[in-house]
Amino acid sequence: MTFCLGIKLESGLLAIADTRITTGTEFITSRKVTIHQSNKHSLFLMTSGLRSVRDKAVTYFEEVLEQQDTKFDKLYEAVNAFSGQVRRVAQEDGQALRNSNIWFNLYALVGGQLEKDKEHKLYMIYPEGNWVETATSSPYYIIGETGYGKPILDRALRYTDSLSWALKVGYLSFDATRTSATDVAFPLDIVLYRRDSYKMSEHRFTEEDFREISQWWQEWIRRGVAEMPAAWLDQLFSRLEQ
Repeated sequence: MTFCLGIKLESGLLAIADTRITTGTEFITSRKVTIHQSNKHSLFLMTSGLRSVRDKAVTYFEEVLEQQDTKFDKLYEAVNAFSGQVRRVAQEDGQALRNSNIWFNLYALVGGQLEKDKEHKLYMIYPEGNWVETATSSPYYIIGETGYGKPILDRALRYTDSLSWALKVGYLSFDATRTSATDVAFPLDIVLYRRDSYKMSEHRFTEEDFREISQWWQEWIRRGVAEMPAAWLDQLFSRLEQ
């Protein structure tokens, strides 16, 4: 499985991707985020799903960028181009996959800002090649293992938050996922983009880099449970003593 999280804030974009690839009983480490950047053209691409169809679609997309990059001046145009390559790979490999009882399941997140975009954008692309854009009321998308990391994002993340705040919340979302899903793991790739900067900043972190924070979070959760108002518990357990 995969954990890829994209967040769009008023001030910029954040992308977080784990690097674990599961093949049968084997685990390998591989990048799930790529950056394409030149002049006033800055975008990142993250994917989840079958690695083989992912690599093929990304390769085709990179070829399109080499040939037509200067023709794209809004991000949705690049998103349409990648969506076209997703459909192309589905046509080429879909039937063969179905013959082996495997479904074509490539999802993607594309975020960035091109020259004529009034602001930065974040899109999620489905296996069928259609896409949706984030809204201020729900400023993030997760692809891959989506269930474990959503609660903290829904409770603690707002469109007007700072990038540093979003990074804290985003990490805790990843931490919750990796704790419960064995196929999501470090190293962790993080991409930051400040609005109108046309410059992506990428960093990779290991488990050791976050060990202190993960331990603090574990202790804080247990302490929070211990300090939870408990009058309702007293009423319940008092009946056991009658």
